[in-house]
Amino acid sequence: MTGVPGKEQLARQLGESRARSLALLDPLDEPELLRQISPLMSPLVWDLAHVGNYEELWLLRATTGAAPLRPGLDSLYDAFEHPRATRPSLPVLRPAEARAYLGEVRGRVLDALDRTDLEAAPLTRGGFVFGMVVQHEHMHDETMLATLQLRGGERTLPDDAPLPRGRPVAPHDDVLVPGGEHVKGTSTDPYALDNEQPAHVVSTPSFRLDRVPVSNRQYAAFVAAGGYAEQRWWQPAGWAHLASSGRRRPMGWSEDLASVTRFGRVEPLDPDEPVQHVCFWEADAYARWAGRRLPTEQEWEKACGWDPVAQRLRRYPWGDDDPTPERANLGGRAARPAQVGAYPAGASAYGAEQMVGDVWEWTSSGFEPWPGFRAFPYAEYSEVFFGGDFRCLRGGSWATHPTAVRTTFRNWDVPVRRQVFSGFRTAADV
Repeated sequence: MTGVPGKEQLARQLGESRARSLALLDPLDEPELLRQISPLMSPLVWDLAHVGNYEELWLLRATTGAAPLRPGLDSLYDAFEHPRATRPSLPVLRPAEARAYLGEVRGRVLDALDRTDLEAAPLTRGGFVFGMVVQHEHMHDETMLATLQLRGGERTLPDDAPLPRGRPVAPHDDVLVPGGEHVKGTSTDPYALDNEQPAHVVSTPSFRLDRVPVSNRQYAAFVAAGGYAEQRWWQPAGWAHLASSGRRRPMGWSEDLASVTRFGRVEPLDPDEPVQHVCFWEADAYARWAGRRLPTEQEWEKACGWDPVAQRLRRYPWGDDDPTPERANLGGRAARPAQVGAYPAGASAYGAEQMVGDVWEWTSSGFEPWPGFRAFPYAEYSEVFFGGDFRCLRGGSWATHPTAVRTTFRNWDVPVRRQVFSGFRTAADV
């Protein structure tokens, strides 16, 4: 998305996100939509109705003052009131009811959009609240994909679109990011969420960063070398989690490291894909084993988006133009990461590649506010998570939609989580 979106573009983005949600769930029958596949995830029908309720809250009631369409739904679909493990017991809308509710909300939203002055109030200025809702639905689409990955059984996703082939990349072929001041965060991006703001100047010492994410081949060498059995590579909390969980390899890998189960299919493990479905502790242990470390959020963002010639932060690694299939693997066209080295056209100013798309990348940083942070439009999006045990992930994955990722976008999760499409790259001091 380049520039401030107009009403036609906002309506199109709303339509694209809804079409994606329904396409993911249409192949599943009612029992599949209602059951809880994992206590880590919601029943899929809860996610579906939740995106409709969120849209009603923000695009009807917050912007037009409309009364609730169906009193009582707010409590059912409040993610803070009802943790994921408890949601199967809720009297949620059945699939047909959920789809009807979403259709009713969307019809009213499009009518309201026609009447909305996009410059009249902070919430609607530049189309912000519409963009927030679009991003929210795409985030839940990615969450639903993670649920489908845990589901197993027959694959319900369409066959993968072709991806470009990678190219040989030497182990820990890295790029130099010289030290100095740079801008972090944004105060101008129309879709930026509160935790990305405001823009501020920071100084970063010189460091080196892997040109591409760590591959399956590299990570398999760590596993084969006994990395999961040697305490010296693990932080105490990570080692304790390893002992309690019994983890010995990435999620989905076979014991012999030869195959991976992906959306119900057993496939040969591609050694040249970025490693996927590893938690923070696994990423951190590998980095220590390799004699390196995970980058900080500040380092990651500079390597991704800072333009040292123009002295400004780019929206994407390559510039401000929207992502294309030649630059990044986004939007779920293929339900997998592309091989490392597949996107030289998407390189940052420093030569780092695949920093957007393919796999979310763990950083060493906890989730904290930027200086001058102001919660907007609600504290539960970011503020309530600051200062906890969360670690930040950056860059999006193959499942992330282009409207829901950019250089400044911040994701976060607890360090044991790995059902997300997470990988990493390593860094080193200079």
